[in-house]
Amino acid sequence: MATLARGDPFSRDERIRAMTTLQMTRLGVVVEIREHTDELIEFDVIGRPRGFLAQAHVHARQTERHEVIEGTMRLTIDGEEHVLRPGDAMTVPVGAPHSQRGDEPGRVRVQLRPAGDTEPFLRRLAEMDVNRFGWPSPLTVAEISRDFADSGHAAKPSPRVQRALSKTILALASREYLFVDEWDVAAPREAVFAAVADGRSYPEWWTPVYIDVEADGEPELGKESLQHFEGRLPYHLHTRSRIVRLEPPHIVEGEVDGDLRGNGRWTLTDTPGGGTHVRFDWRVHADRALLRVLTPVLRPAFRWNHAWAIARAVEGLEPYARARAATRVAA
Repeated sequence: MATLARGDPFSRDERIRAMTTLQMTRLGVVVEIREHTDELIEFDVIGRPRGFLAQAHVHARQTERHEVIEGTMRLTIDGEEHVLRPGDAMTVPVGAPHSQRGDEPGRVRVQLRPAGDTEPFLRRLAEMDVNRFGWPSPLTVAEISRDFADSGHAAKPSPRVQRALSKTILALASREYLFVDEWDVAAPREAVFAAVADGRSYPEWWTPVYIDVEADGEPELGKESLQHFEGRLPYHLHTRSRIVRLEPPHIVEGEVDGDLRGNGRWTLTDTPGGGTHVRFDWRVHADRALLRVLTPVLRPAFRWNHAWAIARAVEGLEPYARARAATRVAA
């Protein structure tokens, strides 16, 4: 679309030809953006708003002027209803709860001052999925609340309650998991590092979690490996990892994709007496279809599953590293 400033040389007809049209069919309207400057945004709403568009709302920093071009509009401001007919106009003050609806399809010209992030908001409305009643999912509403809360919000409940609800919904829907596990191993750091850096050893000491790991040769920066593993929950996972940081015998870090996508980092430090402190940072997204669907419901179960898997690592890493160290000494 053309961004227009004061003193713009384009004629009115040229401006109209340049306008952006946003289809919001399931919300009952089409929106034609006619003008957009920092000071204002002007657009026509054609049709009859329904569902999400018809709810009472508040603009925190903008005035909103409605001018009826065609049809009849019922504009409710602070609980008082005003009936606007062609040629009528009314401005909603900053911070006033209001809603608008029509008894029939019409055309209403709207101006918001300043423009703020109204255009990105309108584009979001045009892109979002809604049900047959014109309402998006709670997750979509939470995302809109998060992204546009500074500009406006629903009239009820209070903004504080809306923020809390949105934060809760977004947290429940997130497919990201962040785990940090730490423990001490009574084995030399070099032997522990050799075990955690070489994924091919995992099926030997991280049992029964790791079923198979395929890799070509010793660990090197950029080298990839394929993993097949399981937990206590009834599913198997397949991933591919690539070493992106290798600092023996201190840090090894890999990027992971496949059924899980993210990053894992082992950090090893010496402890008094010749042992090793192990820290494992594991940040992943669940990309497998079943996991994406179940994450909001089974997040506690997934965390329990991770705890079980780490317990197996704690059990297996120390005897494996000690045996490896002893073999090296004997050699």
